Amino acid sequence: MTNPADEILDIVDEHDQVIGQSPRGEAYAKGLRHRCVFIQARDAEGRVFVHRRTRTKLVFPSLYDMFVGGVVGAGETYDEAALREAEEELGVTGLPAPQFLFKFLYDDGAGRTWWSAVYEVGCELPVRPQVEEVAWHDFLPEAEVERRLTDWEWVPDGLAAFERLKAHRIKSST
Repeated sequence: MTNPADEILDIVDEHDQVIGQSPRGEAYAKGLRHRCVFIQARDAEGRVFVHRRTRTKLVFPSLYDMFVGGVVGAGETYDEAALREAEEELGVTGLPAPQFLFKFLYDDGAGRTWWSAVYEVGCELPVRPQVEEVAWHDFLPEAEVERRLTDWEWVPDGLAAFERLKAHRIKSST
């Protein structure tokens, strides 16, 4: 298995235009802007897939997330990465193509910045998340996710995406 830190990423500018390439570990270490996908997976009952990341993850180890996803590889499109990451992290094959919702620039002000494409996908297949990536998982009703926002420690980029997703849904329904 390849070391995730060696994966080659496209490095992008503030307009999401490719300006170079770098190994993932170097991109993280130097705070180079790259691309990520966030996919909210829901089961047949509309519950949200929530998981706790393993303690060996390069960023945000052991924190909870309400999205599956990850980095977009060099030369890969957001759509390709969304399907690949969703299937990898959920441990399934044959998912429908995730639906693109919106994109935003995540920047924590401390050297972590990436263009973030947010998607949603229905997953009615039995999930078998990768043990290297996911320490715990369940499908939770959205009200339960909301209730847990203050109880659990969440990945900050996932929280940012979740807040934007809620605003996007409100805006789309009006």
